[in-house]
Amino acid sequence: MLNNMFKNIFTKKTGIDENTQQWIFDTFAWALENFNIQVFQKETQLVLPTNEFYSGRVESSEAMAKNIFDHTKNYAGMNNWPIELVNPTQNISSELPQLRVTRELRGKAANIEVVQDYGFNNQKSIHFTFNPNQLNQPQDLIASYAQQLATVLVLQQKVLPPGGQDYIPQAIDLLACVMGFGVIFANTAYQFKGGCGSCYNPRANRQATLSENDTVYALALFCLLKSISPKSVKQHLKSHLRKTYSLAYRELLSLKETSENPLFLNIKI
Repeated sequence: MLNNMFKNIFTKKTGIDENTQQWIFDTFAWALENFNIQVFQKETQLVLPTNEFYSGRVESSEAMAKNIFDHTKNYAGMNNWPIELVNPTQNISSELPQLRVTRELRGKAANIEVVQDYGFNNQKSIHFTFNPNQLNQPQDLIASYAQQLATVLVLQQKVLPPGGQDYIPQAIDLLACVMGFGVIFANTAYQFKGGCGSCYNPRANRQATLSENDTVYALALFCLLKSISPKSVKQHLKSHLRKTYSLAYRELLSLKETSENPLFLNIKI
């Protein structure tokens, strides 16, 4: 857990107060400690909403949902988890089965299996579904999958984040940023409600628990620790987020150069 080294810093330009900043640092450290820092260092990449990351030709909406799910599961480092996508018309159990984790929790070396049947079908895997309204908003669909994956990780580890039980929803969003989905989470943290009525569908939006500013700050921290240049990130962000990202990155870079915070010192990419 991080100390209070930054307690005298007030970051007006980024819109992040010192308590929020400290929570982001602490929760980022919690995520690295509990969800495979080695995977973060060696395998995790910044996932971008491009055809390069989400390739493949599909012929139906269900095939599209499955394709996006498979890619997202892979980028999350959870390919070896017994998780499968089912049609939203199918009833699924919300209860997490008893799992056996051998070797690693995430990444190529992970080995996870169900050791106890559960649910009305005695299913041997965890079932995810998708929101059909999000098929026309792929970034929201990706973010929703990543939220579900991060939720499973938190439930499996049973380790509370900084702030305790009440901060689990926010910690899930931040964990998804640590897993590489920060650009997509920032782009989907807020949906503009203006314009013509047909342009806005609230049922298609993901349920964000971190604000735009907090998410952008977490994204900037991820990119700084992974040595990803701001230029390669900003072009994929919504236009109104780019200045906020630049300010956050510059502030964090300054802290990294002058701080002895273990979060900055212990990450070697």
